[in-house]
Amino acid sequence: MGMGMEKDGCEVEARGINHHIRIPIPIPKRAHPLMMMKIWSREEDEDEQQPPTTTTTRHVLRNVSCRARPGELLAIVGPSGAGKSTLLEILAGRLHPSTPPDQDQLLLNGAPATTADLRRVSAYVTQRDVLFPLLTVRETLRFSARLRLGARNDIDARVDALIHDLTLARVADTRVKDLSGGERRRVSIGVEAVHDPAVLILDEPTSGLDSASALHIVGALRAMADTRRRTVLLSIHQPGARIVKMFDSVLLLAGGCALHHGTVDALRSLLASAGLALPPHVDTVEFSIDSVDALRRRSAAEARDRCTLQQLFQLHKEDVEMEMEMEIEKKSRYANSWAREVGVLAQRFFKNVARTRQLFACRTVCMLVAGLALGSIFYDLGEEKVAERVGLFAFLLTFLLSSTTEALPIFLQEREILAKETSSGAYRVSSYAVANAVVFLPFQLALAVVFAAPVYWMAGLRRTAAAFGYFVVLVWLILYTANSVVVCFAAAAPDFVVGNAAIQGVMGSFFLFSGYFIARSAMPSCWVFMHYLSLFKWPFEALLVNEFAGGGRCVARVMGACEATGDEVLRREGLGDETR
Repeated sequence: MGMGMEKDGCEVEARGINHHIRIPIPIPKRAHPLMMMKIWSREEDEDEQQPPTTTTTRHVLRNVSCRARPGELLAIVGPSGAGKSTLLEILAGRLHPSTPPDQDQLLLNGAPATTADLRRVSAYVTQRDVLFPLLTVRETLRFSARLRLGARNDIDARVDALIHDLTLARVADTRVKDLSGGERRRVSIGVEAVHDPAVLILDEPTSGLDSASALHIVGALRAMADTRRRTVLLSIHQPGARIVKMFDSVLLLAGGCALHHGTVDALRSLLASAGLALPPHVDTVEFSIDSVDALRRRSAAEARDRCTLQQLFQLHKEDVEMEMEMEIEKKSRYANSWAREVGVLAQRFFKNVARTRQLFACRTVCMLVAGLALGSIFYDLGEEKVAERVGLFAFLLTFLLSSTTEALPIFLQEREILAKETSSGAYRVSSYAVANAVVFLPFQLALAVVFAAPVYWMAGLRRTAAAFGYFVVLVWLILYTANSVVVCFAAAAPDFVVGNAAIQGVMGSFFLFSGYFIARSAMPSCWVFMHYLSLFKWPFEALLVNEFAGGGRCVARVMGACEATGDEVLRREGLGDETR
């Protein structure tokens, strides 16, 4: 199915597709008459309990059949909730139809196809554009090609051809954030079509665009179908008359059922046979969408037989064989090694860093100013100011661990990009994590040095090269830890408000249980675990050890006499023999 399919195109066919989902419905409880008087104290407890639920079945698709041939453009139209997106996801291999496994309902060139086969030959473009805003159009397409195709000599030629096909030559060197809505949508199409798939599936590619931009996009898809023999399937809502002329066939859905599959002329004849006269200056497809109720009433008996006599089966879960098949498909489609993925992603991250020079310059200046300010406030503490040195470490930790919260919006945006690209198999999550660390760890090291140098020497901390180097490494790891915490909350939080509140709450609790305010021995037993989970405890103790440990070295003098050794200070701070 490989070379011949790419050369001659690919015919996609669906036969009798059904799909349903389970929806939970709460069961209302019958209240006791006395409960209505609100005199029983148990009423509040019962209201707080989760009500019992049952489930109902919603039939999203009912016995839907369609066919799209190479070089053709099939438009799937219908009102909202008709099942357009669900059908596209099934044809793209992202969903399984709720049908018996022994029925051949998905076919490629007349042969039965699995979801892995569909994913191998197709590209799926979602409604939402998820692109890196700081990359140019050419760089975006080139990185996508390198991730999907590996080390090939024709990548630049493919990218240039795709830019020409999508009429993006004028903005090829423009950053994505400066593009118009139509141009961004065409870039999204190019990202998915860069590996030259035989089938291109698009979910509402013209959504939110003006008529001129929508016409431009459909025109580009029409040209790709004609010149490259691609099979193009798209869902569209209320297309204009000029767009309709580009369709080879139309699938009209309503209530999960197919009311028409054929040419626009055949659809016009169907409307006429139903007694629906096409008003002047109204497009056929748009009028048919508005008239779905009348069309369904006309064929009520046939539609009822077709939709209800078909046996419905519950959506089955993927078994082990399907999981292995999908894994093999990913490896064959994207011929990248793990090291190559890391290299390509690292280049992309580095470009993002280079194009946000003002952000990192501001960050560097802030860290330098903070180091100078702290050094001047805690200037030359000397050996007689042990408590001040401990206080410096406590404040230093508070500042560093809370200084990366402003990066939360950036991580929230990257979460969407990561989810889309990894779900399409462009690269592994581990490759993303390693590349991110390779690029950003050196920058965080530079920030650590800029901050640590002034505060360390101005405050008069332990004056040895080894102690200073250890201090820099600790600051570096603290910055990386703070960055990792923000990344974790960005992955779990639904939005910035919740993520920011969660980060502040967790950081505050970590600081409270660090041992600086409350000694571990004074903590309630039920809260001692927080002391060991605290991100403040371990770096705080490491800073104390770096400053005061040293085999009985005197660290506090009064009138020339030794008042306390380093080991005594550590025991007083609760470290005891742990540092020996």
